[in-house]
Amino acid sequence: MAPPSKNVRSISQEAFDELVKENMEDLGMEPAEALEDAIQSLSIQGVDLSGIVKCVPGEGSCIERLNTLKSNPSGEIVGNNLDEMAGLLRQLIEECSVEGSGNVAVAVRNGGVETITSLCSKIPIRSSEQILVLAFGALALLIHDIEGTEKFRSSGGPAVLISHLREGIRTLGILNSGFSVVARAATSNEVVKQSFMELKIDELILQVLNEQSKGTVQSLYDAIRVLLTPDDNRVVASEDEICKSIAESGGIDMILKCIDDSGEQGNSDVARTCCSLLSKLAGSDSNKAAIVEKKGMVRLIQLSSRFADDPLVLLEVMSIFTVLSLRSPDNAARAMEAGAGDLAIQAMKKFHSTPLLQRNACMMIRNLAVRNLENRTLLLGQGIEKCIRRARENHGSCKAAATDALRDLGLDNYNS
Repeated sequence: MAPPSKNVRSISQEAFDELVKENMEDLGMEPAEALEDAIQSLSIQGVDLSGIVKCVPGEGSCIERLNTLKSNPSGEIVGNNLDEMAGLLRQLIEECSVEGSGNVAVAVRNGGVETITSLCSKIPIRSSEQILVLAFGALALLIHDIEGTEKFRSSGGPAVLISHLREGIRTLGILNSGFSVVARAATSNEVVKQSFMELKIDELILQVLNEQSKGTVQSLYDAIRVLLTPDDNRVVASEDEICKSIAESGGIDMILKCIDDSGEQGNSDVARTCCSLLSKLAGSDSNKAAIVEKKGMVRLIQLSSRFADDPLVLLEVMSIFTVLSLRSPDNAARAMEAGAGDLAIQAMKKFHSTPLLQRNACMMIRNLAVRNLENRTLLLGQGIEKCIRRARENHGSCKAAATDALRDLGLDNYNS
């Protein structure tokens, strides 16, 4: 048996820089050649170069930007250093945005998340909105994996961020850049989501939805989508808590209003996110009743007509009808009256090669038909059986849902 492999070798930034200098001074290499030779030599030796700034010593680097930012006095950022701070943040963002450069890993390894988070805590929003937007932009780049999200959490990032979002709630630049950080920080980290909930981000979301009703804060919807996605099993997911809070605070009215606005504006991202949120809210009987009472079904059909060419929006709409009709013959009847049956048939015909839409349509049809004989008759009369059988034949992922739909439509040969 071969001996176990040794641990990967590492090198400090200082040692790497010294090797490049030796290539230039002792061997007479040009700077670019000296750098490339150092990288190749160390790589051949199995040295891990991740987190190492690979540039000629003396040239600008993201570490230099971070070191300058770290040297800022501990008090608030005011006066003449604002322009310098803005320039440093722009350079850091530019360097970390270069694909394949490794600068994000370098910055994170060298305290970038902690430095920018600390910087944000010192920025007075009233006089430094531009600086704060840039700082949030840098954070959104650096928080790219679980290491970054944990560093953000442990350095007090959630509290700093929510504080600025509350103070800048009427400032679009702050909201858009800030909620971008929320989305990045909460991705795959349920602990960070819980931190945001403890800071009452649900109330903040409702306030923004109420005051910015035209979907102008695009990153807000990205943040909502992430917050409602359970993707970390370390603690109980927080999406149920968010949904409950939103519903109890009049959020259904706001979500339906946002759905209306997204249709008028043709904003499919907002439409999908709001539909996803409404689908989760519809899980309780009281919320189902409220959605129906507020003409939610009719408004969803209107939305689907505006996005008739967008299968991603249509499948979200059908998901809501599926939830609203679950174990509710009355809601199933109302859904058919609103046009849910026509929606299913037209969408299945138009997007016959889209498996997820076909599957969602089958699930909706099942709930529309299972305890409503009149709906069965209407759906079969409109030719739904042919659509379902084609979905089952063409898409393996639809087989179970299609078979269940055929059965609940009352067809004896549902399994053939």
